[in-house]
Amino acid sequence: METKHIASFAGSPAPTTFIVNVIHVHPGKQEEAFAIIRDVVHYVAERKEGFLWSSLAKSSDGQTVVNIEAIQDAGNVGEFFSDPHFVEKFRKLDTVSKSEFHTYTVGDLVLPKRAQAA
Repeated sequence: METKHIASFAGSPAPTTFIVNVIHVHPGKQEEAFAIIRDVVHYVAERKEGFLWSSLAKSSDGQTVVNIEAIQDAGNVGEFFSDPHFVEKFRKLDTVSKSEFHTYTVGDLVLPKRAQAA
């Protein structure tokens, strides 16, 4: 049985954990860095239960790529990095960038006033 996950927003904070991965690319390497992190995220999405969704973006100045990823629990990070194939894929970023990631837990959800009136 296949489970379909639907991304949605709620009116109050849910205990979602986010990974924000900021990838500072070497000059001219934005497309390559994007392809690498896209491969990493697809690997996780296909194999790891803790993965919820990801949003990948490239900056318009060509200097960064960002992965904003929702996971079920901060413990999923350790699970991902315990997978040698994941680590091998993730380390490819070192050839085209310097990257950093941080783990966040939702503390507040702010919606536009016009959305609250409906």
